Amino acid sequence: MNIHEYQAKQLFHAYGINVLKGEIAFNSNQAVEVAKKVSSDKWVVKAQIHAGGRGKGGGVKIANSIKEVEQYSSNIIGMNLITPQTTANGKKVLKVYIEEGCKIKKEYYLGIVLDRAEGKFVMMASTEGGMEIEKVAEEMPEKIVKVVLDPLMSLSGFQARQLAFSLNIPKEATKDFTKQVTLLSRLAIEKDFTLVEINPLILTEDNKVIALDAKINIDDNALFRNPDLKKLLDETEVDPKELEAEKYDLSYVKLDGKIGCMVNGAGLAMATMDIIKLKGSSPANFLDVGGGASKEKVSGALKIIISDKDVEAILINIFGGIMRCDIIAEGIVEAIHKIKLEKPLIVRLEGTNVEKGKEILNSSGLEIITAKDLEEAAEKAVNLVEKK
Repeated sequence: MNIHEYQAKQLFHAYGINVLKGEIAFNSNQAVEVAKKVSSDKWVVKAQIHAGGRGKGGGVKIANSIKEVEQYSSNIIGMNLITPQTTANGKKVLKVYIEEGCKIKKEYYLGIVLDRAEGKFVMMASTEGGMEIEKVAEEMPEKIVKVVLDPLMSLSGFQARQLAFSLNIPKEATKDFTKQVTLLSRLAIEKDFTLVEINPLILTEDNKVIALDAKINIDDNALFRNPDLKKLLDETEVDPKELEAEKYDLSYVKLDGKIGCMVNGAGLAMATMDIIKLKGSSPANFLDVGGGASKEKVSGALKIIISDKDVEAILINIFGGIMRCDIIAEGIVEAIHKIKLEKPLIVRLEGTNVEKGKEILNSSGLEIITAKDLEEAAEKAVNLVEKK
């Protein structure tokens, strides 16, 4: 689960991590009131969307007066902000974060990521703050310092001082720096974050260490341990199909292709998407109905795929072990009867009760294209969408 910058900074503040004063605004009038409340000689107006690179798209502006705060917030709220991390259509901005300005002495990068190979959190830091860390890693890998965190102890005092030394943090700021990075490591581990990124982490002219930006990704599978974090979900930033999938306990991710996929099992779903690519097209989604799906679940999954305007054909690939093929077939038929299906449907069934499942499909009177194996199913789906 992703959250906004202002929400991330609220979590930072709760843990004692230094952030600048700021509040959210949903219109220019609110933005002016916030700017007056924050009381500064300059302010930063920041679009709040779930995407990085906001400044490059005109979503971050420095205002030198209350009038400019009003002007910039009015321009940004309602715009479709296009950044390197959005689609070509961009994302509509519904709110801005008004934050006090500050005098920056030096910018750094600080991040914590869950390293699945290590099975632990890794803290990364760099003197090249404000730059994309991927670019730094590619062009100046020696500028990145990494330390592996103990999941029981978080960042040790030695590691915090080692980071400060590696980044040439001034002696006057070392105590504050080590405190801030230690608190950040504790927050990431206790709240089950998969990513925390501060870019830039700044050193002010009075040697104070402050998180100027904040990005957090939360492990969905661990939300039961931190139910309060669920309240931070902004449904306007989530694809409605993904929200619908949650109701049916489905694993769904929207992709950019033409062929909608419904598969049981994450591994089989990945293999299905791979063979679609191999045959010359692209999947429109990842959708795993799980190993023991009901008719209702299958029907709900198909409805979600059909609702996607980008889908030109649907491929259902089921290997029935725990899940019976006849249950899948009944769910497919039930969904098609409820929804007007105008897109070709290719079905490959294999496993428990496969003959019964095929019989249900064949006797349904519906235009369903069957395939004996995955390769044939993928070829039929690709031929339908790529040879129009």
